[in-house]
Amino acid sequence: MANNRGVVYAGPGRVEVQSIDTPKLVDPRGRKAEHGVILKVVSTNICGSDQHMVRGRTTAPTGLVLGHEITGEVVEVGRDVETMQVGDWVSVPFNVACGRCRTCKEQHTGVCLSVNPSRAGGAYGYVDMGGWVGGQAEYVMVPYADFNLLKFPDREHARAKIRDLTCLTDILPTGFHGAVTAGVGPGSTVYVAGAGPVGMAAAASARLLGAAVVIVGDLNPERLAHARRVGFQTVDVSLDATIGEQIEQILGTTEVDCAIDAVGFEARGHGHSGAQHEAPATVLNSLMEITRAAGKIGIPGLYVTDDPGAVDTAAKKGALSIRFGLGWAKSHSFFTGQTPVMKYNRALMQAILWDRINIAEVVGVEVISLDDAPRGYAEFDAGAPRKYVIDPHAMLA
Repeated sequence: MANNRGVVYAGPGRVEVQSIDTPKLVDPRGRKAEHGVILKVVSTNICGSDQHMVRGRTTAPTGLVLGHEITGEVVEVGRDVETMQVGDWVSVPFNVACGRCRTCKEQHTGVCLSVNPSRAGGAYGYVDMGGWVGGQAEYVMVPYADFNLLKFPDREHARAKIRDLTCLTDILPTGFHGAVTAGVGPGSTVYVAGAGPVGMAAAASARLLGAAVVIVGDLNPERLAHARRVGFQTVDVSLDATIGEQIEQILGTTEVDCAIDAVGFEARGHGHSGAQHEAPATVLNSLMEITRAAGKIGIPGLYVTDDPGAVDTAAKKGALSIRFGLGWAKSHSFFTGQTPVMKYNRALMQAILWDRINIAEVVGVEVISLDDAPRGYAEFDAGAPRKYVIDPHAMLA
């Protein structure tokens, strides 16, 4: 482990694979982290949240090592770690969490109070999330290993299912969280805004939870075609027909029981004229229109407090023109925030291992090398209907 390389943010629109520091059992504040482990990265995924930084839409500094979706093999164990051993294959929740504070004890691991001096919540390789080094690399340090890591029960079974299991770090629990907080259950009718990987994970989760009909909306023809191929109904939001009108063609009514926002703050407007223009509140407003009275809206899509590239002054500070009165009048429930991955990942691991969900197929997993990461970022940013999974050590071949 003398050398380490990782994917580094090099400025708006650019990522580079560079030599980076070899990880040590030390936290971002320079304190010993004997509660941690060093992982040899088995797989690490490119996420839509990474793209927001790479597009220059956050205050991320150049030189930031990216990557919060990490699956790895334990190669070094701190002296305070009790349940992990060298050779274990593990899934890393993207939330960095201490397991000791009030919110962690309440299973709100997305807003841990101890791992980020500037705000609640920490994550690997992400702006304003505590300075934890990202995992799009050959090796990475994971703190509080006994609490954070999900160990796969059988290494060979995990190797056979690794294309699916790599989704446990973020997008599958995030999609599942969106579906759960939207109230999806047996017989539900569900609309998912966004056919990217998180949206597709939300659709797959809704199906796992027993939804009767799952409709996915997007303006990207390739992504919509992929959604139909894997068994979902679709709505094309670039058409002049409203979302409600298109839903009516499917359900016979303009409203659904449950809605999920898997788009976030870089949303585009609806219709031919609007699809080319950013409209950050458009998804939330449309979901209030098409969700039935007393329905729920899950919002796993990312919204930020500071957006230097926003279309107006208010949006630069995260202030959006939301029709809150409409949501109030219809008695909607809204649920936002980072997904507490540990609330769901063990059960979802079992669903994968026992063939209850084919998440790799649904999100379009494509394995690439570490050196190919810049291409993966570019193609994903262009709207490819794929989930790019980086294989730093060629262990997935």
